[in-house]
Amino acid sequence: MVRPEDSLSIRRQCEVLGVGRSGVYYKIQVPDAEELGLMKRIDELHLRYPFYGSRKLRHLLRAEGYRVNRKRVQRLMRLMGLVALVPKPDTSKPHPEHPVYPYLLRDLDIVRVNQVWCADITYIPMEQGFCYLVAIMDWYSRRVLSWGLSNTLDSSFCVEALHEALRRFGQPEIFNTDQGSQFTAKAFTDVLKDRGIDISMDGRGRCIDNVFVERLWRSLKYEEVYLHAYDDMMEARSGIGRYFGFYNDERPHQGLGYQTPAAFYAGTLGRRAA
Repeated sequence: MVRPEDSLSIRRQCEVLGVGRSGVYYKIQVPDAEELGLMKRIDELHLRYPFYGSRKLRHLLRAEGYRVNRKRVQRLMRLMGLVALVPKPDTSKPHPEHPVYPYLLRDLDIVRVNQVWCADITYIPMEQGFCYLVAIMDWYSRRVLSWGLSNTLDSSFCVEALHEALRRFGQPEIFNTDQGSQFTAKAFTDVLKDRGIDISMDGRGRCIDNVFVERLWRSLKYEEVYLHAYDDMMEARSGIGRYFGFYNDERPHQGLGYQTPAAFYAGTLGRRAA
């Protein structure tokens, strides 16, 4: 953003970037320790039961001793960006002024690297607050190409991660995301359209359409995030960066013939070049 005294007004800057003005003036309100603990538990239960909505999560939380009603669970799920796997009315809506693109991966044989990239956002708990993580992955090799952290759900950190992936790894034929406002924003889709990349978006509420990123989140949280209580974003960035290095370069995947994503990506790319 440029300064208000420069040529573009705040309103015009937001229009160009495809973001709401409320995000510019928004002051972050950090939940208290009790609410942060509740959010962390909701995230854990959502990973275990991604098909559970707010009603069933409320039931599980009450059984564990949490004094919580359904409205509070719904509010926290919205704050955390969590949606039950089963689609239902009025969930995961894109920004009303942002276009939504069709899902292009149904019945598509994905047989090479850089054919399809995908991206998603997840909630990361910390001792003092929380943040959001975006990751961009090559669908065929499962390699994490880039990632970024933010303390808001503004689209800018997603755009930065996209630019980094394009700079380091070229570009895909298709880019798949959900219908979240960060990915339907003009600032994000214009980068893809300017490069001639086809845009694909999951069906509303269907996290299974982006299944490999969902598996990445499960591995990341069980193998890294839940084992470490990050004090702040600096610690989160260090820990997540360390884990993604391990995930790409050391962690073998059964679906890749027990190769690592980085080795599989490089080997497949090398065979294509030859």
